[in-house]
This record gives sequence, structure tokens and C-alpha cells, in this order.
Amino acid sequence: MTSTSREETLALWQTQETQMRARLGKTGSMSLLDVAQLTPQEFFDGIGNGLYPHPPIGELMDFVPIEWTPGSFIFQGTPGPQHYNPLGIVHGGYAATLLDSCMGCSIHTQLKKGQGYTTLDLRISYIRALTDKTGPIRAEGTVVHLGRSTALAEGKLYDAEGRLYATGTTTCMILDMNR
Repeated sequence: MTSTSREETLALWQTQETQMRARLGKTGSMSLLDVAQLTPQEFFDGIGNGLYPHPPIGELMDFVPIEWTPGSFIFQGTPGPQHYNPLGIVHGGYAATLLDSCMGCSIHTQLKKGQGYTTLDLRISYIRALTDKTGPIRAEGTVVHLGRSTALAEGKLYDAEGRLYATGTTTCMILDMNR
């Protein structure tokens, strides 16, 4: 088993982030009707290839999609002083937003064309504080259960050394977007 150093992981993560940022198009949103006409793979590939706009929340909070496969989604961001709370550490809402995003998108990857979702429940457990010294972090969401009307996913937020900063779970309601 080969072990990867922190420096090698950081270099890989930086390359992946730079490549993704170069491919992303303008920020914006598509209508629910337009999204409903696409399979999840077409939708996310379209965002990742700059064909469709990428969500403004990523610009606001400085995170980008890195990888998606059916049932899994990874975002990467770098917390900075602009994300600080009055105590001088990154606000918990930053971690919660990344985890909500990766878990929801992991569910979206497994939906049928014409389906959407909305978060019903979001639970976050914080393990250690994020600061502007943490460096890049990844939020990885994985589907636990996909039913007809609800779905469950779990997520983890970790750094290039594999240190865990927060975990989360979500319950999402599956919606018919064609109505």
C-alpha cells in the first residue's frame, strides 16, 4: 500500500481545483423545468464542462465541485478569514453548507430524469475548528438510502491529511419537477 504525503495530496487537490475552475462557466441558476429535462449526469457534467451555469453559492463561499459519480459527490473549498465568526474561527455554517451541498448532490446523482429534491433534515457534528490555516478541505457525500419519496445521505469534511473536521447526515424529500 502506497502512502501519499500531505504535500502530494495538496498538489493533486490544487491541480484538480484549478482544472475545474478553468472549466466552469458563468455563475447562475437554471429553471426547475430546464433541470427536469436532464439526467443528473447530464446536469452535473454540463456544470463541470461550463455548458450550464454553476450555482452562485459556490462563488459566495468559494467552493467548487470536484468529482461526482452515482451516489457520491465531492466539493472542495478553502476556508479563509472571510468565513470567520466573532470568535476568530470559521463559522459553523461554512462546514454545514459544504456538507449540505455534497450530501444533497450525492442524492441528486441517483435521481431519475424529472426528479428533484429538497432537504428535510440536516444534522452536523463538529469535530474540530476550521481556520484560514487549515488549507483546502473536501466535503464528500454518499447516499445511504434512496427510496421513492425520501433519501438519506451522509457526509464528511476532511483536510489533505485526512483529518476529520465535521460529519453530517441528511434526509431529503424527492420531488417531481415536471409539475
